[in-house]
Amino acid sequence: MSNLRIIPRLDIKGPNLIKGVRLEGLRVIGDPQEHAVRYYEEGADELIYMDIVASLYGRNNLSDIVKKAARDVFVPITVGGGIRSVDDARDILRSGADKVAINTAAVARPELVREVARRFGSQAMVLSIEAKQIAPGKWEAYSDNGRERTGLDVLAWVTQGVELGAGEVLVTSVDREGTRQGFDLELVRAISAAVPVPVIASGGMGSVQHFVQAAQEGLADAIAMADVLHYKRLTLGEIRTAAQGAGLPVRKF
Repeated sequence: MSNLRIIPRLDIKGPNLIKGVRLEGLRVIGDPQEHAVRYYEEGADELIYMDIVASLYGRNNLSDIVKKAARDVFVPITVGGGIRSVDDARDILRSGADKVAINTAAVARPELVREVARRFGSQAMVLSIEAKQIAPGKWEAYSDNGRERTGLDVLAWVTQGVELGAGEVLVTSVDREGTRQGFDLELVRAISAAVPVPVIASGGMGSVQHFVQAAQEGLADAIAMADVLHYKRLTLGEIRTAAQGAGLPVRKF
């Protein structure tokens, strides 16, 4: 069994690390580099950077932030937001990222998933999905950082995205994001059951028990978190210790 990965998520607006609730009401947290280095030193397995206004402006502005991080952080880095072409993906990967996460542009033109996977490998192509529940057991995919409806059924879309070549899925519950109420376990479990690639659960972590539930009940392969780390409600060490105590296969640090 592969290790369950613990992944700090850093949402970026301009030069700042920010945090919102349900992807709205953004608050400046501080310098993303300081937080990235701290999380690396505390034992993060990977990092996720998301440019949360990139789709509005049609470009990703994280190259400099990623270059700086890659000099001091030696774990895989995933970067998303505003990646609209193979050339955009190439530029981010050259900046030091290991993977690109694509949502809005993939919804607009699904073939982009295949193009990126063929050019850089499926392991570098992460399908990012922002999901809102619309009925029991049913979710709609949203784009533009949770602002725009797509009309796409999440499970149908994730299946198509993986068939096109996505090697990993990042699923963010917009309903739970920033609420500290726990992950949408039904959503994560449904996606994990639908596709044969690793699934990263994001949105809602407020306690170590939520982490354990995402793995045991949601069947997540990796768990992304922001609020609990940025506001120092938990440390990565505490999360790792709790996971080990629950018998989860996390990396020893």
